[in-house]
Amino acid sequence: MNSFCLFVCLCRENPERTFDLVVQVACPASENEDPTVLWNFPQDHTDQEVLQMIPKFCFPFDVESVSQSQVGQNFTFVLTDIESKQRFGFCRLTQGCRVCICLLSYLPWFEIYYKLLNTLADYLTKQQENDLNDMLNSLYELPVPMPFTPVSLSVVGIYLIFPPLSNTRQRNLTEYFVAVDVNNMLQLYASMLHERRIIITSSKLSTLTACVHGAAALLFPMYWQHIFIPVLPPHLLDYCCAPMPYFVGVHLSLLERARSRSLEDVIILNVDNNTIESPFDDLQNLPSDVVSSLKSKLKKQSTATGDGVARAFLRAQAALFGSYRDALRYKPQYSSNCVHQKKEILHQIEM
Repeated sequence: MNSFCLFVCLCRENPERTFDLVVQVACPASENEDPTVLWNFPQDHTDQEVLQMIPKFCFPFDVESVSQSQVGQNFTFVLTDIESKQRFGFCRLTQGCRVCICLLSYLPWFEIYYKLLNTLADYLTKQQENDLNDMLNSLYELPVPMPFTPVSLSVVGIYLIFPPLSNTRQRNLTEYFVAVDVNNMLQLYASMLHERRIIITSSKLSTLTACVHGAAALLFPMYWQHIFIPVLPPHLLDYCCAPMPYFVGVHLSLLERARSRSLEDVIILNVDNNTIESPFDDLQNLPSDVVSSLKSKLKKQSTATGDGVARAFLRAQAALFGSYRDALRYKPQYSSNCVHQKKEILHQIEM
């Protein structure tokens, strides 16, 4: 089994705002054309690189062959900034998949932002531009609320309660647990521990991105440290040929194109038919008692929630890696500086 990085929070600490940017993007007629930004808020947003990058993630499917009824409405992509912090793009497709509203934030508030996007889409459909601008202005100027603090955007009559960051993964874990059976969850978990090349695919974008986020969350308190793209847009399909570990979501309409790139040693989980393809038997390399205990917990009805699944895998992580100290040895000839560095590493592991 390969080595792991220490757990580091991938979310930016103390972001300045609840969101950075909202854009409305029009779908191109073909993949040979670029999506068009129809409007953005705030209008004076200065990061042109982000404004050019976001539209390419807004239609991560074959735009010439699928409709909104086939791909769903809400999904999430991830951008990683220069400090390796994740920024989330929460998206809602409208007008038969021809328009996408995207909200960019460092905060992984899936339920909150999907609710806001539904409201934005409703305002746009009814051409209530004043209400739309009032809501965005209120939220943009709002200091980031403390967890469980109720917030009322009185100008538009919206009432919100913001969750703590530790709870944001439960929604995705619940959806992942419902969509994928226990045996395939364990197979994929073992493949993540072995740092394989992994593709998850589904015809529904909301299910696809929830399953990618949910599966990755099972590594807590560690994290996936390689290429991580919850939904891969067409122009990045070559990432499936990367010679290093990756964990990506690919919409089903693009899967055959990904396969045509001569994939080698890739694990593919198809959520729609609940099947997994793998050239490896990674689960056999994990201690049988840990696997048996984890499987038993996951099959109990009381575990069938995001919180229950998270606790079950956290116990398995403790059983697998809790005895890490047994593999560490101090030698007297080491300098005091080296010993100090090792103690710092131990301190970080235990945080």
